[in-house]
Amino acid sequence: MLKPNVGHINYLNCLPLTYTFTKNPSDKFNLFKDVPANLNQAITQDKLDISPVSSIIYARNFDKLMILPDISIMADGPVQSIILVSKKPIHEITTDKILLTSQSATSHCLLKIIMNKRYHATPDYSIAKVSPQNPFSDENATASLFIGDDALFLKYHQNKNLYYYDIGQQWKEFTNLCMVYAVWVVRKDFAQENPQKTSIIQQYIKNGFANGFTNLHQAIKEIATDKPFSFTQLDEYLHIIQWKLQEEQLKALSLFYQYAFELNLIDALPQLNIFNPNTKN
Repeated sequence: MLKPNVGHINYLNCLPLTYTFTKNPSDKFNLFKDVPANLNQAITQDKLDISPVSSIIYARNFDKLMILPDISIMADGPVQSIILVSKKPIHEITTDKILLTSQSATSHCLLKIIMNKRYHATPDYSIAKVSPQNPFSDENATASLFIGDDALFLKYHQNKNLYYYDIGQQWKEFTNLCMVYAVWVVRKDFAQENPQKTSIIQQYIKNGFANGFTNLHQAIKEIATDKPFSFTQLDEYLHIIQWKLQEEQLKALSLFYQYAFELNLIDALPQLNIFNPNTKN
């Protein structure tokens, strides 16, 4: 019988799970490591059975996906890896041009929600190639959004003439809630046909994060050696990111989807369909 195909984000924010996959690989499934955008596409095209996806991707495909319980990528306040760099204070931005990286769907929506709901601004958003060394590839742009390693790099290498805003902190100040950036999902048809396999993989991922976090110092030393950050910086970042999905996180996710729907960033308000192996999904 064919093994399930499972996606994995090989980024810093999943380092504990990467450590477990490296040290204790499972023979229960085929593992596919890729960037979030490719994983998002692969599971919506039925090339993967289970995968992490950007939170907004679930909202756009909730009719054929289910959320795995107890695991997500979230932070309660600063996230460090989603940073807006601006030539002016954020509250002065109105219809200015903001450059967006093509790498992330959820961060785009989160920024648009913050700018509209908190600052009542309607910026002109444009996808562009930006880098920490050249944050404004379009000289007419007022601000640029960075994610991932680039954002983390900017946290520690700031230009005193620019303004830097952690978008996770902006969400926390606006809503007083945490923010869920990614969830693990299973294709609904796969879950219905393979509830026990789905449950085993969910438990492996949940335990994998716990095991990797228990061995975090070793994981940083062994796996993150190619990153341009100190051990202390990585350790701080990986104590800010959390991997749980409980009532508080679901409440935050629902509000994020509510705002996204109000701004026409998604076509419908999604139901939060949580996989449960003991009930008919």
